[in-house]
Amino acid sequence: MVRRFRVPGILRLHLEELGVPVPAVLRRAGLPRDLFQQQRILVSTEELFAMWRAVGELSTDPGIGLRLGAEIKLERLHPMVLSALSTESFRAAIDHIARYKRLSAPEEIVHELVEDEWSIHFRWLLAMDVEPPVLMEYCFAWVLTIARQGTGKKITPLRIEFVQPRTHMRDLERYFGCPVVCDAARNVMVFRGADAELPFITRNAELLEMLAPQLDMELRTHAPEEDNFAELVRGAIQQRLTGHRPVVEDIARDLHMSARTLQRRLQESGSSYQRVLDEARRQMARYYLRNSELELTETAYLLGYEDSNSFTRAFRAWEGMAPTHWREAHRDSPIH
Repeated sequence: MVRRFRVPGILRLHLEELGVPVPAVLRRAGLPRDLFQQQRILVSTEELFAMWRAVGELSTDPGIGLRLGAEIKLERLHPMVLSALSTESFRAAIDHIARYKRLSAPEEIVHELVEDEWSIHFRWLLAMDVEPPVLMEYCFAWVLTIARQGTGKKITPLRIEFVQPRTHMRDLERYFGCPVVCDAARNVMVFRGADAELPFITRNAELLEMLAPQLDMELRTHAPEEDNFAELVRGAIQQRLTGHRPVVEDIARDLHMSARTLQRRLQESGSSYQRVLDEARRQMARYYLRNSELELTETAYLLGYEDSNSFTRAFRAWEGMAPTHWREAHRDSPIH
């Protein structure tokens, strides 16, 4: 998983057109003054959230996120959006965007069809704080713009749900054309189930064929920045290996997803929670044995084992020798 977001340079122009002082936004967010002069504008999740919070705080328009998400000038659209508009339906477009997001940023677009309701929500995999309100309004307005442009219809959701309260409810309901609910469990936009299959009048198989390889090339170019999902889970497990065995629900909560989703994604990557847990413990065991004077009982405790015998059995299965013998053989060897 890529750990940083790429901010489109055109965002600066759009902010300026809407009366948002970009230098003040960067200063308020604690970002470099020359951020938008960089060839590739890369920010962490924390920095991205700080930037969007600053936009909301400095704009005189409470609906600034809606205005930013309503961009429809073709010359400003990212190739990913153009290719999404070239797909056959609303669902296909969301699938296309979700794939790109999953491979290019620590973000997911999750859509689920339950009975006659089709929900779409954004998941920020490395977030330590709740999403800024203006960012979520931008994201939902952006999805609605794609839906309306693609279908050629003024499609409206069934409802919008926000975690945080809003002061401009009338503006939001007028824009989305549906009820807006606050103090919800998550930020989500809900459409009718049938909306997912609405055909796109913008479908263009030839353009999609041209743009898809370009996007794939960009993703491959930056592949070295990525960690796979199993490595992300392993890192989360290691942060919790402090005297108890973390269960899948603990790690799923840390990664802002359900336990079922975590297990499914591990399975799709050819792994499992138990396998990743074992690898996390193995790495930490090797580190402790090589770089500390901890007793086996202390090491076993830190790794979440009930006793040193359980740890010794597991270590023998990993390395083919007892922990004490491994420590003597690898004390001065490089760390792997």
